[in-house]
Amino acid sequence: MKKVLFICIHNSARSQMAEEILRLLSPDKFEVASAGLEPGELNPLVVEALKDLGVDIAGKKTQSVSDILKNGKQYDYVITVCDEASAEKCPTFPGSAQRLHWGFQDPSQLQGLDQEKLNNIRIIRDQIKAKIENWLLGQ
Repeated sequence: MKKVLFICIHNSARSQMAEEILRLLSPDKFEVASAGLEPGELNPLVVEALKDLGVDIAGKKTQSVSDILKNGKQYDYVITVCDEASAEKCPTFPGSAQRLHWGFQDPSQLQGLDQEKLNNIRIIRDQIKAKIENWLLGQ
């Protein structure tokens, strides 16, 4: 199985969604993880948006990119899902990982009531899902 690591700033939304969507779409082909540069708390609206897909990550912990580096695990793909400037802060991983950047809007920056935020997170989730589905066509 190929190993994929998704990275964003806090590992609270985009990287979590990408991890779970890839795991959902291709469970037998990839070993998937996600991490953040500055791990925070899991976004509860992301938890709700993933439940729409039948995925429950309630209670899941975020993890740090530095902890993954310390473990020395190697990946075939390291995919950043944050903005370009933040992606440039990502460390280089050992081994021959192919590095990809897929920028998506940051759910933590969304404004409005929770229902409005949830609707926008669902849009971001669907953009991530479409990107992964397209990427899987080439795998």
